[in-house]
Amino acid sequence: MASKVVVVGGGYAGIVVSRRLDEIADVTLVEPKETFVHHVAHLRAVADPRWIDKIFFPFDGLLSRGRVLRDTATQVRPGLVTLASGGRVEADFVVLATGSDGPFPARIEATGRDEAAGRLRELHTSLEQSAGVLLLGAGPIGLEFAGEIAAAWPGKPVTVIDPATELLGGRFTVEMRAELLRQLDKMGVRLLLGTKLDALPDTPAGVVQPFTVATGNGEQLTADLWFPCYGSTVPGGHLGAELALARQPDGRLTVTEHLRVSGHDRVFAVGDVNDTPELKTGRAAGRQAEVAADNIRALIEGGPLTTYEPFPDGMILTLGPSGGAGYAPEFGFFDAEATAQFKSTFLLDHYRGLLGAAQRHG
Repeated sequence: MASKVVVVGGGYAGIVVSRRLDEIADVTLVEPKETFVHHVAHLRAVADPRWIDKIFFPFDGLLSRGRVLRDTATQVRPGLVTLASGGRVEADFVVLATGSDGPFPARIEATGRDEAAGRLRELHTSLEQSAGVLLLGAGPIGLEFAGEIAAAWPGKPVTVIDPATELLGGRFTVEMRAELLRQLDKMGVRLLLGTKLDALPDTPAGVVQPFTVATGNGEQLTADLWFPCYGSTVPGGHLGAELALARQPDGRLTVTEHLRVSGHDRVFAVGDVNDTPELKTGRAAGRQAEVAADNIRALIEGGPLTTYEPFPDGMILTLGPSGGAGYAPEFGFFDAEATAQFKSTFLLDHYRGLLGAAQRHG
């Protein structure tokens, strides 16, 4: 009989490892969302609703032999996954691909496609109505969101605040960071580094309602819409006692060079949930999934295991449809034109193909 593989989480890593093992194993993918959500493009979808229908792909075409269970794993142990529905799925191999959580704009909380799409449209309406936006956090999410807002609504005041004194923590090249600063300034985005708010706004995030806050430097900021662009967490409440022992203080699981959870030869962790020393990106998650799948295949069929090599720092960061900058060790510096061209489709066709999803118009 075929080995049983249970993949927990249907994000960027989970779909790759599931598809790659489908031909040789009995694969079960456990995912609470109705469809795959292409998170890389959802900030563009908030600014431009024409993108909303493009970023949801059904799981129906992902597996030809295996199955996708729309359910939540409430306890994961080596060899057994317990579901919120009360079901239990036995496994010869378990792959944890549960990703990370966080408030919008980091993640969309809704699990149903229509609910998630409706939430994106509501956020677009809020931005349309807003007289000024405050974003807390100048990491990649905060900067990309600022760029999308400024490009979609030229002249709308957008302020980004972060306690870090250097853009992106000083990572990446000076050329890339200087170009991002130049473009943000040209777009009218006000970037306040090296300071933070004395207290969060007293209005709910994502709701249009005027507020005034004070920075640590004593400046008063007034806006009517704000979003936290920081604070992602790695969920672990579903981990059984054996696996929880490998959890680090930041929530991530310690893995070996083969992406096996420390102390467990038949449990793998891929994507945001593990502690590989690299930026947590969709690209890295996909490559980790390939290595984990190849190693499970090697354990099933016999053969050497593959060592995962973390990616060196690299990022292509958009600032609206025609702006941004980036750096990749294999390509070098990306200016605004190269960035816009590289991310013009956000690799929609690639993920459509991976999920076996029908081409959507638009």
